[in-house]
Amino acid sequence: MQEKTRLRFAPSPTGPLHIGGLRTALFNYLIAKKLGGKLILRVEDTDLGRIIKGSQKHIEESLEWSGITLDESPAKGGSYGPYNQGERKKIYKQHVDKLIEKGNAYYAFDTKEELDAHRKNHELKGKTFIYNSHNRHKLKNSLTLSGKELEEKINEGDYVIRFKTDENRVVDCKDLIRGEVSISSREIDDKILFKSDGMPTYHLANVVDDHLMKISHVVRGEEWLPSLALHVLLYEAFEWDAPLFAHLPLILKPTGKGKLSKRDGVKFGFPVYPLNWEESGVVYKGFREEGYLPEALKNYLVFLGWSNDKEKEVYKMKDLINDFDIKNINKSGAKFDPEKLLWLNSQHVQLISDEDLSKIISAQMDVDLKKSIFITKMIKPRLEKLSGLKDTFNYLINKPNFDTKTLEKLRNGEVKENLNIAADFFSGHTVIDASNLKQSMFSFLKEKNIKPGKIMPAIRIALVGKLEGPDLFELAYFFGAKEVVKRLNNLSSTI
Repeated sequence: MQEKTRLRFAPSPTGPLHIGGLRTALFNYLIAKKLGGKLILRVEDTDLGRIIKGSQKHIEESLEWSGITLDESPAKGGSYGPYNQGERKKIYKQHVDKLIEKGNAYYAFDTKEELDAHRKNHELKGKTFIYNSHNRHKLKNSLTLSGKELEEKINEGDYVIRFKTDENRVVDCKDLIRGEVSISSREIDDKILFKSDGMPTYHLANVVDDHLMKISHVVRGEEWLPSLALHVLLYEAFEWDAPLFAHLPLILKPTGKGKLSKRDGVKFGFPVYPLNWEESGVVYKGFREEGYLPEALKNYLVFLGWSNDKEKEVYKMKDLINDFDIKNINKSGAKFDPEKLLWLNSQHVQLISDEDLSKIISAQMDVDLKKSIFITKMIKPRLEKLSGLKDTFNYLINKPNFDTKTLEKLRNGEVKENLNIAADFFSGHTVIDASNLKQSMFSFLKEKNIKPGKIMPAIRIALVGKLEGPDLFELAYFFGAKEVVKRLNNLSSTI
């Protein structure tokens, strides 16, 4: 019986952490916190040929940036380590030997070429080759060989160890999201538990480790659902109580057709990794580098597969933990919507205190804190992301650039005259605050019989180089009358 709630996030270091993996980690974290339990990071690095250098570091740093705190991990340690499966090889060998002794596993000596030939022969007959009770007695394994021949084969070391799947058995599996699932053992092949390189497969290693690490809930992607029956049989063979299982739905492409991949990020122009990842000389931007907040990303990811009865959309972590219920996880996949994520990010930007945001702006734009406080008040309401602030709002520090298309529209005598009129106004007025300035200018324009709509666009372009941006009068107050006049004259001379 379990002492307490313990969940694990168990990625393989075969590449960077994808947002699908981050969501799996997040759901494990939420369940652990909701139930007062612990979250463990276990790195499944048994597939030696697929390990990519730097992957584990990327995974660990992504979780740290995301604020998914771990109770036990390779870096942190714990009572149930080692937490890298590559360091647990002896443990797996001891357990697979026990299965062999009990008759639940066996040595198989079939070569790749021999198995390929069997598959081809079955295909010619319109059948599918499955290595199990149908044909294991006809194949090259320790169930068909004996005596000296078997001993020699084992000593040569060129073998795998397979699980001996029960014959004619209905395996009942329970999933917390999908309910009861029943699978005939005739549909399950005798999966390899130990490979010829002496390393365990996922099937053996994850069952052994989940038991030894006292994992109470196994929450993973739905791609592992077809393996659930095998894992249930393994628990039975070891005479262990199985944990509770939950298989999360896929995160789909924005089109809804297929699983989200890094190619979709490139195609549609959004990140798919929490942090930057470089591969074959190409840098794939991360959410952090693109200015997304970890709180916003977690808020968005939890709704990719989970729903609540409230109309609330913007969540802080403590509220997510409070409201989260595994019963409300959906079965069907959820489309990734970059626009919705951007909106949620903008909402979380608004939750940052002006003081904290000013420090971020000061650092990014290389301005003093006093100036950044005023910049914060101007740009915060429209701020969606915290990346590229220096480029986006460069006009607040340096005179703006004008594109050719904009200048062509302005090249007429009336615009030039209006710019000169505006320069006269600012030359003769001390900017006190935005509201007083607005009132003074509108009175001035009324006296000159000039409609605001005729002159305001040109003033805005003079100040920021485009028609969009913060409030015009707040900008003028920020720049001061002298700088405003300089920018008005700059545009006037340019056109």
